Amino acid sequence: MKQLLEIVGFLALVQGVAGLLHEFTDVHWGLVRRIGFLDGYEVYASVALLVLSFALFAAAESRKRG
Repeated sequence: MKQLLEIVGFLALVQGVAGLLHEFTDVHWGLVRRIGFLDGYEVYASVALLVLSFALFAAAESRKRG
């Protein structure tokens, strides 16, 4: 379970960073920009993904090994 939380946290971290890079630079990569109902809210969604990733890492750290 700990490894699953870490993997999902890492994916959320990568997508959050990619979304912010897309908004502030000319990098066209990531899933946040492809979701239609998030038009105009990409920065908020990317920040939410970053917060979610840190919460998942904290939850994984609090789990016992196994």
